[in-house]
Amino acid sequence: MIEKLVFGRTGHMSTRAIFGAAALGRVTQEEADATIDLLLTHGVNHIDTAASYGDSELRLAPALRRNPGRFFLATKTGERTYDKARDQIHRSLERMGVDSVDLLQLHCLVEPAEWEVAMGPGGALEAAIEARQQGLARFIGVTGHGLSAARMHLRSLERFDFDTVLLPYSYILAQNGAYAAELAALLGECERRGVAVQTIKSVVHRPWGEDPQARATWYRPLEEQRDIDRAVHWVLSRPGIFLNTVGDIHVLPRVLDAAARYEKRPPEEEMRAQVASLGMAPLFV
Repeated sequence: MIEKLVFGRTGHMSTRAIFGAAALGRVTQEEADATIDLLLTHGVNHIDTAASYGDSELRLAPALRRNPGRFFLATKTGERTYDKARDQIHRSLERMGVDSVDLLQLHCLVEPAEWEVAMGPGGALEAAIEARQQGLARFIGVTGHGLSAARMHLRSLERFDFDTVLLPYSYILAQNGAYAAELAALLGECERRGVAVQTIKSVVHRPWGEDPQARATWYRPLEEQRDIDRAVHWVLSRPGIFLNTVGDIHVLPRVLDAAARYEKRPPEEEMRAQVASLGMAPLFV
């Protein structure tokens, strides 16, 4: 079974591997149901989806109906204005067939101009606060992609007391000194405030480049179990953080298997050798 850890100030004991439900965006209902069964086998009790993840919210609905209260449920709105975000929040609840979610997140809020709109008067943050006041969500978070994510999350925490943050983290990305420093600053602030930290893109191999896209992920993921083990174990070795899984249901079993067997941080020489032998490359430059 996968280790559980208190999810920041929410008090929920979440599995350190959180199911990234982007993986359900383009699958059949039968495939989605089988994926949920796999999660239950591993004891995963936390699901993270978004309005923009294709059919993900719809595919989750039957499982949420069959397993009421079984999962800590999170979704996201990518809209930036109050009106559009409010409407999207209500549509997400309807698509999932639930009255409320545990966590509502402002999705990929890293572009400065979009940030100003979402965090300002008449912005998406107002819709999220309203949803919490109405009992439609218990907690509010912010997510981000790219090399500015840690820096922008710090800025977001200065403006509003978010309960959670989500951003990329992997061994290959941590070799970027500037990003590593900004991440360390963010993690320190999150620890001080009791903010839960979710990480994504842990099993990136490299961008697809000119290669045919053979997986549902928009990056080439690691494929071999031993390579996934090292990547997952390296991320989980950072105390207090959570790993959101992978956007392909066929790679997912290997990521869950790795998380279930986590014991310690892989040696630095093994990580360096893996990068060199596989020709790994950062997704964000």
